[in-house]
Formats: sequence, C-alpha cells, structure tokens
Amino acid sequence: MKVINAISEMKETRRKLRGSVGFVPTMGYLHEGHLELARRARAENRNVVVSIFVNPTQFGPKEDYASYPRDPERDLAMLKKEGVNIVFMPSAEDMYPPRYSTWVNVEKVTERLEGAIRPGHFRGVATVVAKLFNIVQPDKAYFGQKDAQQVVVVKKMVSDLNMNLEVVVVPTVREPDGLAMSSRNVYLNPEERKAALVLYESLKLAQKLWDKGERNADVIRKQMTALIQSEPRAERIDYVSIADAETLEELDRIDRPAVVSLAVKIGKPRLIDNIMLAA
Repeated sequence: MKVINAISEMKETRRKLRGSVGFVPTMGYLHEGHLELARRARAENRNVVVSIFVNPTQFGPKEDYASYPRDPERDLAMLKKEGVNIVFMPSAEDMYPPRYSTWVNVEKVTERLEGAIRPGHFRGVATVVAKLFNIVQPDKAYFGQKDAQQVVVVKKMVSDLNMNLEVVVVPTVREPDGLAMSSRNVYLNPEERKAALVLYESLKLAQKLWDKGERNADVIRKQMTALIQSEPRAERIDYVSIADAETLEELDRIDRPAVVSLAVKIGKPRLIDNIMLAA
C-alpha cells in the first residue's frame, strides 16, 4: 500500500495506473462504515484509492475541527488489511494554498437540513470533493447513505458539472444495537451511548408507521419527535425531516421516494441518521 501526501505525486501516480479506480474520500478515524466502502470499491475496481483529509472548510467557527478525532497510524493499518492500493493524505496547506479563492456552490439542496443549521458546510464539502475528484480522477466514488444530504449534494454536483464518474451509495453500517457508525460516536460516554439509540428507534417508528399505511408526513414527524423528546439526554433536536429523496423538499404526503432524517444533540456530539422510504 502506497501512502501519498503531495497532490503532485498523487496526480503523477494516477497517470500510471491501469484499470478502473475506485475512490473513497474520508476524514479519517475510520470505522466499519468506512471499511465497507473500501471493500465495495475493492470488489468493483482494479485499483482502490482512499483519501484521509480533515477538511477545514466544512467546519463552522464553533465546530470541532481542532478536536476532530485523528489516528492516522491506526487508519493506515486498517486500510492495508482491506487491500487498499493508495492512501492519499494531503495537507491543508497543499489543498488550500495562500490566496485560495475558488469554491463550488451547489444550490437549493444545500439550503435545508444540515445546510440550514451549518451555513457554508456544503460549500466546503462540494469544493473539497470536487478537488479530490480532479486529483484522483476515479471511475467510481463511494459514499455512505448515513450522510444522506451529502450524497444528494455530491450526486447533484457530479451531474450538473458533467463529471466523468459514477457515485456509488452504500447502505448505512450500524452497530449491533442499531446505532449508525460515526467517528463522532467516540465522544459519547456510556449513558449517552445508550441514549443515542433513540435516533434509530425513532427511524424504526417511522418505518413501522409507513408499513402500516400511514402517508401523512406530519403525523410521522410528530410521533418521531415525541419519542426523541422522551429521552432526557436528547438535549436538542435540530430537525426531524421527511423530504423528497432528490430535492430534499419537505413532504406533506409521502407519495414519492422519501428520506426520513434527523439530527439530535446528545452529550457533546450532534448525531445524524436517516432511512429511505420507497413510495
């Protein structure tokens, strides 16, 4: 497995690769969800490139960029076991040199949910992903469904800018008790970890109501919200959303494919999760 830090070296190495390239962009501190993306890429491509880059431009001024968990040696050992060919670990100075001033703005789908609460977040996401795509030039790029809005934003950017790659979405990987795997789960103490299960329980409630024939989105939202509010350690609900799976516009009636998503602060971390409902 080759570890590359410089953009110039990554581009030169890419020019020499033969066969398809699968790419998994990450911010490191890897868990089973990331490894599942790498395995999918390994199964579908001759070459697998994984990036590890904690992108400063997608963090707000009061967010956890400085304290975001990092363990590159552990990450590299995990990726080596999965048969990854190349790990690209650029520096912030290389990605955003002095006087950097070019940004990618994906409109509309970034204005809701995470975008409404974290202004500028998706500008940072879209910009860094576009830069990584330009550097790595993958045939396929792999993203987890857990970050549902990010998936929508990246797919929209790829389509609108006619990027020559396929975005592959891999189902959310969960702990045995249902909690969605996240690098931020490390911030939870044992009591908060148990309380965090209310996110998945509320999503399962939405699925149950849907399966029983409920199509009124507000009825489902209210029952989900009440369940979350019953957990004392759920300090703040940022949103409980039932939205069009492509536009992310909130639905009154679930008559098309929908994403049910939520964001809840429990302890230090703010956790997100989602499920899909197929109309």
